[in-house]
Amino acid sequence: MNYETIQVEVEDGLATITLDRPEVRNAINQQMVDELHVALESLETHEDVRALILTSSGGKAFMSGADIAELRDRRSEDALKGINANLFARLERFPRPTVAAVIGWCLGGGCELALCCDFRVAGLSSRFGQPEVGLGIMAAAGATRRLPALIGLGPARRLLFTGEIIDAEEAQRIGLVDQLAPDELVMSAARSWLEPILKQAPEAVRGTKRAVQTWVHGADEEELLALDNAIQSELFESPDKFARMDAFLARRANKKK
Repeated sequence: MNYETIQVEVEDGLATITLDRPEVRNAINQQMVDELHVALESLETHEDVRALILTSSGGKAFMSGADIAELRDRRSEDALKGINANLFARLERFPRPTVAAVIGWCLGGGCELALCCDFRVAGLSSRFGQPEVGLGIMAAAGATRRLPALIGLGPARRLLFTGEIIDAEEAQRIGLVDQLAPDELVMSAARSWLEPILKQAPEAVRGTKRAVQTWVHGADEEELLALDNAIQSELFESPDKFARMDAFLARRANKKK
């Protein structure tokens, strides 16, 4: 597909989606929402994809939030559609590990989008915040639950209630960011972050992510136990399991010689 607001690449098992509206600091509009849905749908079934990096162009903003000119005209019925919320939930459900590689402003919908990734690697110029309350609305695309789950209730309340914008160091201190890097090294840092994950059995990682996400969304103990057993039963039959365990046993036998 010829995208206009994003770029999509797949190389050596790693997919990269680049938000590409630098002239408006990569603000998310309906077209970007639609294109991200198409891209994610394609990558979800792409068997060669083992991980996803979400990043941006322009060097000044990961995503500055919603396109305010478009958001200004949305009404009650638009809120009920969950336009951004449905997209962000899709990213959160993406079956492989995801990393947000953040440079510059990461505000509003941008911060909510980053929260949907499994990890966040950020440049030193990065700034994070949920300033929606200053515009008379709330962070309604998942931040009210994902932010407390990630950084704790107190810090989350502070960001959500005040609209405060914090720098990269503070974001790392409170657990919003997993790793910091100079801006020019953010993408290489994101790839390095994924390296130990990509060495593991792909289906085992995928199953583990599914189980963790099910717990995050409040499944009860009985459902979680059944899911763990079902995923493990599939993995016990996978050729990758036998190959990796045979290799492990062979290495151990060689060490004893």
